[in-house]
Amino acid sequence: MQLTDQYKVISAIKEAGNVKRFFPSEFGNDVDRNHAVDEGKKIFDDKAQIRRTIEDLGIPHTYVVANFFTRHFLPTWSDLGATTGSMDTIIILGDGNTKVVLNTEEDIATYTIRTVDDPRTLNKILYIRPPANTLSYNDLVSLWEKKNGKILKRDYVPEEQLLKYIKESSFPINMGLSICHAAYVKGDHTNYEIKPSFGVEASELYPDVKYTTLDKFFDDNNACTPFYLNQLIHINDI
Repeated sequence: MQLTDQYKVISAIKEAGNVKRFFPSEFGNDVDRNHAVDEGKKIFDDKAQIRRTIEDLGIPHTYVVANFFTRHFLPTWSDLGATTGSMDTIIILGDGNTKVVLNTEEDIATYTIRTVDDPRTLNKILYIRPPANTLSYNDLVSLWEKKNGKILKRDYVPEEQLLKYIKESSFPINMGLSICHAAYVKGDHTNYEIKPSFGVEASELYPDVKYTTLDKFFDDNNACTPFYLNQLIHINDI
């Protein structure tokens, strides 16, 4: 991870003195409001420190909290390959009822571009949390089942067991599990209120943007699946 290279960019921005808006490498969970452990915590702590440096130097900025990218966290059958074992069983963290947010890369880009010269997002956090893309993992699986005419066996991984997996796994598996633990178990996409003092929500700020709902995403991308976690945890290990 080359996160620390951003300090060179920050120094150059400060020296130039004419940069109107800086968008640091974020586009995931809110690093100031997280419950990540292990490698995930380390990455989020590094990003949080970059935020503090930007703020201390008075650099105009917008932090984009895009939560999860659909094409990464909803892999295709070809992405999955032979790494996931049985396609009849899906792994779910915790009880599967915690709400998470998934957005298409195109929508994330659209919302980000809209903020560039918008004074309402200056020195704020832009949260991309559209209502139709905010749902539990159980609901996500049910949506996919409905679209594909299948019923999957659901294997739930308790938090205690998940933390054990994180501790025993090597990089980058431990990082992926840590970030998923923060979102799918701790609820770090939705467990706080977006307050005007620090942030704005993209779909409310730009209601004219017709974002892609997860329902529409699965219609247009029928090869995509909710089997992401099957790549990180083997069914036989549960």
